[in-house]
Parts: sequence; C-alpha cells; structure tokens
Amino acid sequence: MKKILGICLTLLLLAVAVMLLVADWRQTPYGQLTTPAAIIARISTWQEAVSDSTSAQAMRDSRRGAIGMVSGAPAEMQQVRNLQIPGAAGALPLRIYTPTASTTALPIILFFHGGGWVLGDLDSHDNLCRTLAASTDAIVVAVDYRLAPESIFPAALDDANTALRWVVANAASFNGDSTRIAVAGDSAGGNLAAALSLLARDQQGPPIAAQVLIYPAVDLSNLDRPSTVQFATGLFLTRARMAWFIDQYVPEKSARTNPLVSPLLATDLQQLPPALVITAEFDPLRDEGEAYATALAQAGVDTRQQRFAGVLHGFASMDRWFPEAQQATELIADFLHEQFNSPASSIQNN
Repeated sequence: MKKILGICLTLLLLAVAVMLLVADWRQTPYGQLTTPAAIIARISTWQEAVSDSTSAQAMRDSRRGAIGMVSGAPAEMQQVRNLQIPGAAGALPLRIYTPTASTTALPIILFFHGGGWVLGDLDSHDNLCRTLAASTDAIVVAVDYRLAPESIFPAALDDANTALRWVVANAASFNGDSTRIAVAGDSAGGNLAAALSLLARDQQGPPIAAQVLIYPAVDLSNLDRPSTVQFATGLFLTRARMAWFIDQYVPEKSARTNPLVSPLLATDLQQLPPALVITAEFDPLRDEGEAYATALAQAGVDTRQQRFAGVLHGFASMDRWFPEAQQATELIADFLHEQFNSPASSIQNN
C-alpha cells in the first residue's frame, strides 16, 4: 500500500510540475498562449533546434510524418475520388470530397493547401477538407498544385486557375453546381485563393461566389510588420522560415510586389468575391491578413474578419490539438451557407 501511495504521490507531483512548466510556456511579452499552442510552440522550437535542414524534400518528409499527430478523426464522406486533369506541366492531381448523396447539385469549395508553396499535398490537408465538406454540405475539390522550388511563381497560381476552369466546365460530372463556387485556402493556399480571385475578376473568368482566406500570406514583399517582428521566433512559423519559403516561391525580389504574388498590394480590390479572413493572434502573418480584410472592406467588398485568440499559425488543420479549429470550421460554414444561399448585403468585421 505504501508503495502504491508513493507512486501516486510521485505521479501527482510530476503532473503539478508539468502544469507549472506549461503555464510558464504560455506567457509571452504580448499575451497568453492557449495550452495547446504553448506545447506546439515548444515542440516546434525543439525540432527547429535539432534540424537545420533547408532541403525541401526533407521538410516534406517531416511534414508527412507529423500529420497523424495533429489531425483528429476524419469525417466520413459519401465519396472521395482522386483524379488527374490536364495541366500546364502535365497531369494536375485533384481530390473530390462529396459529403452526402444529393438529388440536387451541391455547391463547390475549391481548396488550396498551405505549406509555404513548398510543402503540403492532398494528404496533408485531407482532414481539413473532409471537415469543410461535412460542415458546409458542399463538395470540396482539393488541388495538388506544383510546388517550389521545382516550380516557381506563377506555376502554383496557373494550376489554381486551371483547376477553377476545369471545375466550372465539369461540375455536372460530380454533381457540383458551377454557379456556386467558393475558393479557400490556408497560409500559402490562402495566398493562392486571394490571387485567383483577383485573376478571375481581371480576366472576366469564372464567377467566384466567395473567398475564404485562413491566415493568408498576402504581402510577400514585407516581413517587417509588427506581428512578423514580434512573433519572429518560437511560435511555430518563424520569420526566417517564412523568408525561406518566399525565396523558394518567388526568387526574383522585384516580382514580389506583383498583386498576384502579394494581393494586399493590388491598387484595385473592388468587385471581388465576399471574403472571410481568419487570423491567429500569435502568427507572423496576422497583421498582413487583417490589413487585407480592412482593404477589402474599404473597397466595398462584403468582408468578415475573425482573429482567434491565443493560437498559432496552422491551428485550423490541427484539430486534434485545437478546439478553435472546430470553431473556425463553424465560422466558415456559416459564412459559406450565407454566400451560397443568399447574397450578403453588409460588411461585417468582428
């Protein structure tokens, strides 16, 4: 009995020590992290310290290995279909998520994954795509666009545009409604969704019903905003890593002011699709995302903006860790239901 009590006491003391340690990790000069954010931040810092690799392939392999640790149970789909369509450089892989059988055509979300234009694929964001499809009652079409540094700008955006035009032309083949298409993406994918919205408008291309930008990178010419400097290290996405990603995607610095690279620098943001911009409090990209939401609203675009407190870049695809991931999904679902079913009539900023 004494031995058991001793073990229990040891475990209790250990638990208290861990709680105190994590409580200390949560504190920053700029506010308090949530407990999951503090743990993820510390783990990512340790990983960064032991691995200084800047090999794109090594980083891709590492990312694939971490998917199961951050993603929760996948939502059941009525059908998940992989296919390839003709692209500018050969076959362009897509994955189509159909949440439920329906006798009427379903709206479509064209989704672009994050990963700094270097990392990510159809598997890295499979869970998020399933969750979006289930929560919005929409078909999600995920695009496996070409990655840098093997393919630099505008390759990824060209693939995004190719996918949009294919979806419009072939929506009926997968029970999609070509008149109700939203574009969405996180981080680098948010950049592509925003740039594609500009491109479609300027080319009188397929109409886009809405754009969902999850902690998007929208100004690749400026890494000196307050959030980029304040959260430069120790909070999952670092300023140095972001600079490296940009170097891979747009090696020519003069091209970084192109609005299709940096949508925030566009001189005309009028007549763009209604937008939902989601940001994370402790994210180097926070300020540029929120500046873009403000610029869209000032241009007369129906814009909603929501900052999630205490969390990090990438939280929306880490639903095993972050309850805020579900909250973000619910926010997206409410926004898209409105856009797909009744045109928005006012600008809202939360």
